[in-house]
Amino acid sequence: MTASSQPDVSEPTGEHADGGLVNLHEKLAGLLASRGQWREAYDHLRSALDLIYRDSAGSTPAVPEQLRREVDRLRREHAEAHEQSIRDSLTASYNRRYLDQRLVAMLTEQVGAIAVALVDLDWFKQVNDRYGHLVGDRVLQQVVELLQVELPEPAFCARYGGEEFVLVLPDTDQAAAVEIAEAARDRVERHDWSAMAPGLRVTVSAGVAHEVSGSCENGAEHQLLQADSLLYSAKQSGRNAVAYRENGRVRLAGPASGRRAIADVRVAGHY
Repeated sequence: MTASSQPDVSEPTGEHADGGLVNLHEKLAGLLASRGQWREAYDHLRSALDLIYRDSAGSTPAVPEQLRREVDRLRREHAEAHEQSIRDSLTASYNRRYLDQRLVAMLTEQVGAIAVALVDLDWFKQVNDRYGHLVGDRVLQQVVELLQVELPEPAFCARYGGEEFVLVLPDTDQAAAVEIAEAARDRVERHDWSAMAPGLRVTVSAGVAHEVSGSCENGAEHQLLQADSLLYSAKQSGRNAVAYRENGRVRLAGPASGRRAIADVRVAGHY
């Protein structure tokens, strides 16, 4: 069940407490059914029916406080379960499932431009091999924190897979998106990684792709593939760089722009 289809479990107000109690039982039945607790859902539906019959006979029962508390508890648990289903368990960034759904929705519904930055840790296997996977996990968590610093609303960060992350930047032109990605790259490079492990150094590379919503049939997939190609260009151009395309040519942002050799990697099927 998506956030938009969650049952409304607001408490009853007004003078018809009997109708409110029926509604509460119905909401509870919906919540319990969404969790697969069919027997409990059935019991609440039966209670709702009993109240309807009692109401037709002139009875007006009050809403028990215990039932209100049960609704509140189930509502919180439902919201928490939904939030956990769209979050990466290690880094607490959004997961691939959420990324795919939101990016498709944004490109379909939103008017304006959307940029994505595909970010990958450089030489991450060496971090795991030298310092161990526990340190590697802490590095990923710290990188996510650094990527999200001053990330404008409603932009978000999602884990794409392994050590790859995506920054989704709605209503952002290419120049601003490149600036955001370059600032994130710089924060990662300047972070005091030696406090986590002596001699540790971490950098990231990124590819920034810009898309006008509705301009491409395969919007989300096409844009991620563009960003992936640009990420490869950043890697092949020496890493620790942000690559983007301007007037058909690959360029690097920030200090990396002065590098002599800038690769233009076009992976088969990406264009």
